[in-house]
Amino acid sequence: MTILREVAGLDEVTEDAFLGGALSIFQPRQGYRAGLDAVLLAAAVPACGEASERVLDAGSGVGVVGLCVARRVPTTKVTLVENESRLVALARRNVERNRLSDRVEVIEADVTAPGSALEAVGLKSDTFDHVVANPPYNEEGRGRRPKHPIKAAAHAMPAENLQRWVQFLTRVAAPGGSLTLIHRPDALPNLLPVLKGRFGGLKILPLHPRASEPAVRVIVQGRKGSRAPLAILPGIILHGEDNRFRPEIVEILRNGAALPLA
Repeated sequence: MTILREVAGLDEVTEDAFLGGALSIFQPRQGYRAGLDAVLLAAAVPACGEASERVLDAGSGVGVVGLCVARRVPTTKVTLVENESRLVALARRNVERNRLSDRVEVIEADVTAPGSALEAVGLKSDTFDHVVANPPYNEEGRGRRPKHPIKAAAHAMPAENLQRWVQFLTRVAAPGGSLTLIHRPDALPNLLPVLKGRFGGLKILPLHPRASEPAVRVIVQGRKGSRAPLAILPGIILHGEDNRFRPEIVEILRNGAALPLA
């Protein structure tokens, strides 16, 4: 891991390997850092590679989720959308560094902005086959606010912004397009009503650290306009009894395997 200084106005940036070294990612040393959640989320995006599918990664940070999708499915066209200008700068470096400029674009925008402003930067309605998000997990004003401003923005958002995120994802998703997001299990009472009437056929996949422990994350996936019923899937156990990642998780983290929810 190489430490780089004075990149994108940040004091320190690290260079980290993802997907067993298939991706090299610059991200801030301090503040929010992408890791396990991002890779699992990217693996769950149901891009099949049979056509040139368009994928949008909302609140993309330095681009880990979208770049993992682009690396796993080489026919996809990926759009990264991020509001923090320093992370946008790193995302653009990451696209170039991984030689994905022909298939990945970065747009600086706030997904909660008015539709006209988003249209003006190229985020048009009914466009993307797959939309994906790793929104801030906490409600602003609850719990301790992280000291680092980038981490604070990625950590929490106003309660009403969850609905605004989903409204944006609904607007830009193509009819029948997929939504895939990762969140905390205790967010489901707020998340499911917001998705109702927008994305149906929801599948909820719990992620358990170990067999004896409750889920710490859920992956939620649905289709725009679907009226199919909700399904709670058998949970995935991340670690075995030896505390190492289970073999199927290693395949995702190191070799870019898919995590199908079907």
